[in-house]
Amino acid sequence: MKVIYKITYPNGKIYIGKDLTGTLNYFGSASSKLIELDFTTAQLRDFSIRKEIIWESETASDSEVNLEEVRLINQYQSNNPEIGYNRWAKFRVIVR
Repeated sequence: MKVIYKITYPNGKIYIGKDLTGTLNYFGSASSKLIELDFTTAQLRDFSIRKEIIWESETASDSEVNLEEVRLINQYQSNNPEIGYNRWAKFRVIVR
């Protein structure tokens, strides 16, 4: 099963990632150093995160999963540094 998941950290920020193998304990490749900046040493000693599967498919190709991941990153705005830890796809502020 191919999945896209949302990780929620104790500060409410999120990370959207994909797993092409459906591995239970895979939590993505968000930058540890980036996340650690938002927490004190004491907070890091007792740290819980939540992983939610927000999309799944048994039949999607890897490229279809990649496109869906980018769509969900943009939908959740997890690439906005105020909201999440994704640093790709590049967050752009739209001025109207």
